[in-house]
Amino acid sequence: MKSTQGRSPDLRSAMFGSMHGLVGVGVFSAMINVLALTGSVYMLQIYDRVLPSQSIPTLIGFTIGMLGLYAVYGLLDFVRLRLLVRIGSRLHRDLQQKAFAASLSLPLTAGQDANRVQPLRDLDQLRGFLSGLGPTVVFDAPWIPFYMVVIYLLHPSLGVLATVGAAAVVLLTVVAEIVARKPAARASETLVAQRLLADSGRRNAEVVQAMGLSAQLGRRWNEISHLYLKNQEQLSDVVGAASSLSKTLRMALQSSVLGLGAYLVIGGEASPGVIIASSILLGRSLAPVDVAIANWRGFLATRRSYTDLAAALDAFGSQKDPMELPRPQTQLVVEELTVAPPSLQRPTLVNVSFRLSRGAGLAIVGPSGSGKTTLVRALVGAWKPLRGTVRLDGASLDQWNSELLGTHIGYLPQDVELFDGTIADNISRFGGKSDAKGVLAAAKAAGVDKMIMRLPEGFQTRIGEGGAALSAGQRQLVGLARALYGDPFLVVLDEPNSNLDADGDVALAGAIQAVRQRGGIAIVVAHRPSALVNIDQVLVLSNGMLHSFGSREDVLANVIRPFPRPNTVVPLQQGASGHA
Repeated sequence: MKSTQGRSPDLRSAMFGSMHGLVGVGVFSAMINVLALTGSVYMLQIYDRVLPSQSIPTLIGFTIGMLGLYAVYGLLDFVRLRLLVRIGSRLHRDLQQKAFAASLSLPLTAGQDANRVQPLRDLDQLRGFLSGLGPTVVFDAPWIPFYMVVIYLLHPSLGVLATVGAAAVVLLTVVAEIVARKPAARASETLVAQRLLADSGRRNAEVVQAMGLSAQLGRRWNEISHLYLKNQEQLSDVVGAASSLSKTLRMALQSSVLGLGAYLVIGGEASPGVIIASSILLGRSLAPVDVAIANWRGFLATRRSYTDLAAALDAFGSQKDPMELPRPQTQLVVEELTVAPPSLQRPTLVNVSFRLSRGAGLAIVGPSGSGKTTLVRALVGAWKPLRGTVRLDGASLDQWNSELLGTHIGYLPQDVELFDGTIADNISRFGGKSDAKGVLAAAKAAGVDKMIMRLPEGFQTRIGEGGAALSAGQRQLVGLARALYGDPFLVVLDEPNSNLDADGDVALAGAIQAVRQRGGIAIVVAHRPSALVNIDQVLVLSNGMLHSFGSREDVLANVIRPFPRPNTVVPLQQGASGHA
C-alpha cells in the first residue's frame, strides 16, 4: 500500500479531536518543568545561605518549601500521565470502528498486501504509546533551551559548556534515529512474515499434519526467524550504541560542569551553590533525551503504525452516507463489466453484459478459471469493477449504503465462512435474538431446520471459529440459510452444492424456487447438473468473456460444442436479457 502519512482525514480529525487534551498536557508540562527548578534552587540556597549562616530555622523553612513544591510536582506529573491515558483512549474510541471497518475492507481493496497491514494493531500501538511516557518527550524537549538559559544566568562559562554538551547529545540522538530507520523497517517486515507463516500453518493444520509439512514449514520459519533476529540485533546495536554514548557523554558533561564550577568558585567568580545547582539543572535539561532513548523502540514502532494506519484509513476512504434507496424489486442489469482482483490491473472478467428481471433464475457455468467467481463477487459488490456497472433497479451498487444494500443481497461464497457464535447468530447475520421467526424461516427455506434442531442446543449451538463444530455440508446449508435470511432480492450462490448430498440438493432446488416465486433473482455458479434444477437461464463464461447467455434449453444445447480455445476473442452479445 502507498504511504499516506498524515493525509488521512479520519486520523487527522481524531488527532484534532484530542487537541484540547494535548493543550492541557502542554500546560501541565510547563508547570512541571518550572517546578523542576526546585532542586537546583534548594541546593543553591543551602550552600549560599544556610551553611554560611548556620541557621536551622532557615534550613527548616527552605526544606518545607522544597517538599511542598515537590508534592505539587508529583501531583501534576500524575495528572499529566492520567490525561495522556485518556487521550490515548479517546483516540482509540474515535477510530476503532473505522479501523475495524478498514481491516474488513482491506482484503477487497489491497489484495495480497492486506495481510501485511493491521489497522487494529496499529491503532492499539498508537493508544499504548500515547498512554505512556513517550509523548512527554515532545512537551519537555522544548524546555531544554530554558534550562540552558538558567545555567547561563548562573555563569556564562557554565552555560556555554552545557549548551555545547546538550547539542552533542541531541545530535547523537538524531543521528541514531536516522541510522535506526532501515533496521527497524526490516525488523517489522520480518515480524509480519513470521506472523503470516504462523497463521497460515494454524489455518492449514490438517494439511500440515496429513502431508508431513511440519519439517518444511519449520525450515521456512527458521529462515524468517534468522532474518528477524539479525534485523533486531542490528536495531538493538544502533539503539544500544546511542544509549551508551549518550549516557557516557551525559555523565562526562555533568562531571565537567562540576569541575568548571569548582574552578569558578576557586577563582571567586561563582558561589559554591552554583556547582551543585548547575549540575542538577543540566541533568534535568537532558532528561527528555533519556526518556527518548529509553522509549526508542516505541517511537519507531509508533511512527510506522501511524504511517500504516493513515494509509489503511485513506485506502478505506471517508464513508459518505448515500441517500436511502427503496428496496429493489424489478431487475438486475450488468453493463460492460470488467473486473480484476483487488490491487491488480489485469482483468479476469472482460466486458460482460446481461439483464435479469424479477423471478429469474440464472446458472453461471464455464470451465475453471473462466471468471465465474470474479463475476459473482462483482455482482454482490465485494469486488469493484475496473469498468462497467452493476445496477439494481437502475441504481449502481456504489450508490447504495453498504449496510442497507447487504440486507437486499444474499451471498454464499465457495469457502463458507461462518463466525464464532451460535447458529442463530450466523443465520441472522448477528442481528440479535429478536427475529426468531426470520431465523427459523431462513433455516426452513434452506432445508436445514430439522438438522439444527437435532443438535444438543438447537439454534443456540455454538459452532466455533469458522463453524468448526459442523461438517462441510452442514456449514454450507447454514451458509445458505444466512444467504436467504430476510428474503433478499438478489441471492447469489457460488457452487452451493459442492458439499451437499442428495437431500441437500433437494433443499437447494427448493430454496432457488422459493426465491423466484417471491419475485427475487437467484444466481447460481454451477458445476454439478443438480444445481440447474429450477433454473430458467444460463450464462456461459470462457476465458473471462461471455460465451453465451439465454434460456437453459437453448444454451445447454449449444454448450455441447467445445468452448473457444484460450486467447480466442469471442464477440460480446449486447442487449441480452432474460425474463422469468
